[in-house]
Amino acid sequence: MHPDLIVVGAGAVGASLARAARGLRVTLVSHEPRAVRTPPGEGFDARVYALSPGNVAFLQEIGVALPAERITPVHAMRVFGDDGASSIEFDAYRAGMPALAWIVEDGVLQDALCQGLEVEVGEVERFEVHEQKILVSLKNRGTLEANLLVGADGANSTVRRLARIEAKESDYGQSAVVANFRCAKPHASTAYQWFLGGAVLALLPLPRGQVSMVWSLPQAEAARISALPARDFCKEVEQASRGVLGALELSCAPKSYVLRRLAAQRLVAPRVALVGDAGHVVHPLAGQGLNLGLQDARALAHVLAGREPVRDAGELALLRRYERARAEPILTMAAGIEGLYRLFGAEGAFAARLRNAGLNLVDRVPVLKNALARQAMQ
Repeated sequence: MHPDLIVVGAGAVGASLARAARGLRVTLVSHEPRAVRTPPGEGFDARVYALSPGNVAFLQEIGVALPAERITPVHAMRVFGDDGASSIEFDAYRAGMPALAWIVEDGVLQDALCQGLEVEVGEVERFEVHEQKILVSLKNRGTLEANLLVGADGANSTVRRLARIEAKESDYGQSAVVANFRCAKPHASTAYQWFLGGAVLALLPLPRGQVSMVWSLPQAEAARISALPARDFCKEVEQASRGVLGALELSCAPKSYVLRRLAAQRLVAPRVALVGDAGHVVHPLAGQGLNLGLQDARALAHVLAGREPVRDAGELALLRRYERARAEPILTMAAGIEGLYRLFGAEGAFAARLRNAGLNLVDRVPVLKNALARQAMQ
């Protein structure tokens, strides 16, 4: 019997949708064989995510068990302006939540999500849309038939391209440098972020007294810093973070990846839907990229579960409910992130005074500050 749903892309968003689409027959397709990705022993994955409480609850609902020894709650977050004095602090207790977010490694999350899932290995070559089905041809694997095809295959989505969904893309001119450190001072489950005149540095708490760094920099500067000897690299980070965690020692080699923005013109087409980076990519300064993708999976699974008995999973009228449900949250988050990126990257004394005064103002208005915190927790 053919599946109701084919999900292309076995990353965190695709795997979460495959789990959440209860009551539907799902085929999960990946272009590469599944492999264990959790670093062994004391090491941590250099790429981590800050999962919102709403998405942690979603993962629990679909039976994903994240190992307690590999996740860290964020009880507070301190954000600093570029004048050395302006700051804003978010506190989970004051926001009425047990944590602002939970830090989890990419490999740990993917291993937990794919536990028990069967993954078909293949690459989508083409598909044909019919009135009541979609036929998906996989390279060297034959043809699959389903009611709905979902592209969870990243920013370079093959599904999006074959569905002829246009996307607006551009390069930020920055790269994100990621690395992990042992730190001399305890992080106390606090996340730190510095806006540094266009560059953005974040230190996120990990278990066993370590932190994970994401430093968004102009590409030439990112290349220079990544090539430094370990001790010099640590000194650069210590200086940029104003020594808040004391001396730092690298616990994994730095890596970097180019940052880009992407917005698909549509999230759906006849018998096709996009989720995650296939539909939208935002700057990592707010740590919301994966959270938006998991919210896509939540919304699409909810729409599919609530469909009328006479509708199949791929009907365009049904898919448009998903698109409408996601339009405002995606636009709001993308606009907010873009606004922060432009504000803190703007040059000139007036722009500097404006952004730093804004941080201090919000910090002095608890109602507004807690509202911002709760918005990011969804």
